[in-house]
Amino acid sequence: MTASQLPVTPQQDSLFVATPDGARLHLRHIHAPGAGRAVLMVHGAVANARTFYSDRGKGLGPWLAARGYDVYVLDLRGRGLSTPKIGHGHAHGQTESICEDIPLALEEIVRRRGESVELALVAHSWGGVLLSAFLARQPAWAARIKASVYLGSKRSIRVWNWHRCYEIEFFWKRAGRLLAWWQGYLPAARLGMGSDDETRKSLRQSAQWVAAGVWRDSDDGFDYAAALAQGGLPPTLYLIGGNDPVRGHERDVRRFAAESGPHEHAFGLLARTAGMTRDYGHIDMLTHPQAEHEVYPQVLAWLGK
Repeated sequence: MTASQLPVTPQQDSLFVATPDGARLHLRHIHAPGAGRAVLMVHGAVANARTFYSDRGKGLGPWLAARGYDVYVLDLRGRGLSTPKIGHGHAHGQTESICEDIPLALEEIVRRRGESVELALVAHSWGGVLLSAFLARQPAWAARIKASVYLGSKRSIRVWNWHRCYEIEFFWKRAGRLLAWWQGYLPAARLGMGSDDETRKSLRQSAQWVAAGVWRDSDDGFDYAAALAQGGLPPTLYLIGGNDPVRGHERDVRRFAAESGPHEHAFGLLARTAGMTRDYGHIDMLTHPQAEHEVYPQVLAWLGK
């Protein structure tokens, strides 16, 4: 590759979108001249948009932008650079993420790029669950999405091991809920359990979905599995870490794809047994230096379908 063929260094800007309750959603816009298909990226629980980018230009977002994609990375309400930050008494949860935050982000992209813009989605962990739930509620949006990639995304957890006992049964379902009751929210970042915090509602709702066989919304009873039973999701690549024992175990990821109704999909195992140089974990499938050579190209190839 000659110097003129090297990917350009993309520019990063911050955009803000107002929510119905007066909050501001942050969108990190990462782009280079002549950008084509727009990609919305959504992070998981106890996380924020930094999952996908750094100010120094590292991460999947800048990597895709350097290769021609128009990238928008969403901080869900109260996380990252979205304001106000999650604190005591904040009542929003994942229903608001599904019904308000994600569509507002897509509407902003369309406003900036025009109605003819091609759209794609990328999510990490619980972000994939939120995106599929959004698409179940909004078939008109689902029909506009050309491709999706979910990294380490599962809805319910049925695998049993030590990691589940500690991370899910002890922390997420018990200690986390007690802390959220005491503090008024879950201060996960301060506890070192994630890069951002969660409201009591989002913690309660996600714990219900992780445990339950039924995929319904606790606010209005919307049945996501029933809505997707006849299809509707765009072509989706599910990437699975070879060293992801509970937050994205292969059996749980495959079940999530199955309960999401008939749709074109494929699985990619990020493990030595699949030819990788390492067994990727839940976080380092995006952050390890080698991911640029082994994981990111799989995302790029699928988005180009």
